[in-house]
Amino acid sequence: MKIKNIILGAAAIISMIQLQSCSLDEVNPGGFTMEAMSNTEEGYQTLINQCYFAMERYFYGTDNWMTLTEGDTDLWTYQRNKSTSWTQWFWFFAGAAPNTSYTNNWWNGTYDGIGSCNTAIFYADKVPFKTEEERNAKVAEARFLRAVYYFNAVEQFGGVTIITEPAKSVNFNPERSDPLTVYEEIIIPDLLFAVEWLEKGTDATTTTPTKKAALGFLAKAYLQTVQYDSSKKYAADALKYAKMLIDDAEAGGAKYNAYMYPNYDEVFKEENNWNNKEALWKHRWYAGDDGHGSSNGNYRLNRNDEYFGPNIYQFGAFSNNQEYRITYEGNPSGLFMPTQHLLSLYVQNDGTLDPRFNEVFTTEWNANTPYTWDESTVNRFDRESSVTGSQIAAGELGLKFIMPQDPNYDVVSEAKLTLPYLVVDYKDVYSDADKKVKANYSYNNPSGNFTSDGSSENPFNYFYPALNKHNSSNYFVANASRSRNGNLNATFIMRMAEVYLIAAEADIYANGGSNAMTYINKVRTRAGAQPLSGSATIRTVLDERGRELCGEYARFYDLKRTGMFDDSSYLQETHPDLAEFFKPEYALRPIPTGFIQTLEGGGSYYQNPGY
Repeated sequence: MKIKNIILGAAAIISMIQLQSCSLDEVNPGGFTMEAMSNTEEGYQTLINQCYFAMERYFYGTDNWMTLTEGDTDLWTYQRNKSTSWTQWFWFFAGAAPNTSYTNNWWNGTYDGIGSCNTAIFYADKVPFKTEEERNAKVAEARFLRAVYYFNAVEQFGGVTIITEPAKSVNFNPERSDPLTVYEEIIIPDLLFAVEWLEKGTDATTTTPTKKAALGFLAKAYLQTVQYDSSKKYAADALKYAKMLIDDAEAGGAKYNAYMYPNYDEVFKEENNWNNKEALWKHRWYAGDDGHGSSNGNYRLNRNDEYFGPNIYQFGAFSNNQEYRITYEGNPSGLFMPTQHLLSLYVQNDGTLDPRFNEVFTTEWNANTPYTWDESTVNRFDRESSVTGSQIAAGELGLKFIMPQDPNYDVVSEAKLTLPYLVVDYKDVYSDADKKVKANYSYNNPSGNFTSDGSSENPFNYFYPALNKHNSSNYFVANASRSRNGNLNATFIMRMAEVYLIAAEADIYANGGSNAMTYINKVRTRAGAQPLSGSATIRTVLDERGRELCGEYARFYDLKRTGMFDDSSYLQETHPDLAEFFKPEYALRPIPTGFIQTLEGGGSYYQNPGY
């Protein structure tokens, strides 16, 4: 368990310490304990375990991390496209004064993790390992994690303070290093060391990184530097390390255990979740000990599936009860609604849907309770009066979202007002004309307050295709009164398909894209999608990343790297509601107020522009 229970009292003091080390043991007598723990391999393993604590508590599998990496992008809007308390995550604050505290847990967790990694690296030489290879493998684990902490810190906050050793004092006037310096001095060297010394591992490896994870993140890191360097000098390195994994995967994975499933539908099958072969690195979630000597805590288990669910309980065939909440892939407070742009990415050149759409989006839900259409519901959902009295049995189709590209779309759309289940038409929720979610609806059968002039509130935008990549039936419920507390499935932090798209983008920067389309089409062919032709552009890669990787912690970084946050033109094209509130400085998150106020002079010099 993490030895961090020395209570100093004031939160301000904790914030000050956290930037310098974020592990309170390092600036108090606990330092002696750390040194003592390094006298044995077993004790040192506790220091390594400590490196994971912040990552598991504040990062992967939490709503904060999903919103930081997928929110405020072209792919998602808040449920119903409504402005709420979640505007900081989905709407760039919706024109209000920016909240500079909402990133507090993530910021503190980042430097907490960095401090723990620094401690483990610092004391490694004192551990009586049998061989230097064993020592280096453990150090590589800590350095890999430190690189990931710094990578995300730079991409979220910009230039940050570099700390590489346990702190011996508190610095009230820290300096920020520019992003490229952080990459060159910390992230890349740490990942190169990890590539050399981490073990090959197996598909059963849990959150402990392996050699293929280090290679993947190294390629990812090299590629991300292109936004900070006009010469894009590291693009060739990104391609080099991506190709190492690609070549290994296509040769059978003997060297690095790299693998990409031959069929796309295998990637997110539940039986492939725990030991997923395609995942380069994954986090497993446990009820209790997480494998690194600490407990996730029931409230911290992976609940990503819930964040993408529409509020189907707006229709009476669905009862929001305890039993259903445990098994249903979503909840009334689902956060992420696909934008019109995201759905449009799945429309192929011939007008059909990319097969990946029906694999990773749920569009049909069976009723969980018997339901009889009453007059008020018939009126609300604009059904024909003949539907009144129609019944839906539990287990029968209760709700269906239809896309214009569905093979039987015309037939179902024409009959939608008379069918016994609720049909939600894409055209009643999304507008292709202005690429927005429709806030209002024109009734075909107006009655009471429901009008045909387009002024009525849209009753259909509660419903939308639900991303199911994170779904699992393996839920853990510790206390029935708390509904469900999470699930035990793994979440993939990076997988092999992304490596092909990294290679494609890097090839454009490094070689003009001579092989970029080949890499893209290998991903598309695996998915059963139609191959693309012509020369690949950065936009080609960006669109393909949207189709393949939506909901996988990548989009905010993709838009930053490819320059789509440099001005609002891209967002005006893809997500005009978001573009309304966009400012270029919002490509960086605010440094939390609680930390800023502890610095000399109030710390204004440390804050990002615009906050």
